Amino acid sequence: MTMVEEAVAIWLSPDGVPERLVWRGQRFRVSDTPTPFGPTPEEVLGFVTHPPRHGVGWRFQGTSDESGHETLMFDVLRDDYRQQWRLLRTYA
Repeated sequence: MTMVEEAVAIWLSPDGVPERLVWRGQRFRVSDTPTPFGPTPEEVLGFVTHPPRHGVGWRFQGTSDESGHETLMFDVLRDDYRQQWRLLRTYA
């Protein structure tokens, strides 16, 4: 597991489910069924130094469209305060 905490671009289906992600200039298509989750207790309790982040999160497998077809697991959270998607963690 790698902690990341970076802004990413997410494309959603009409139902609001992730379909694609762009991270560090590389595009990944969602290659499994995303699982929804909320912020962890540590993220909610981080309000001491940062405003609380409330939003919907997803865990999904993404496969790169580039040659080599790298596949990773991603944890992303919609940061309502910043109005952006945040990549929290990746798993190889």
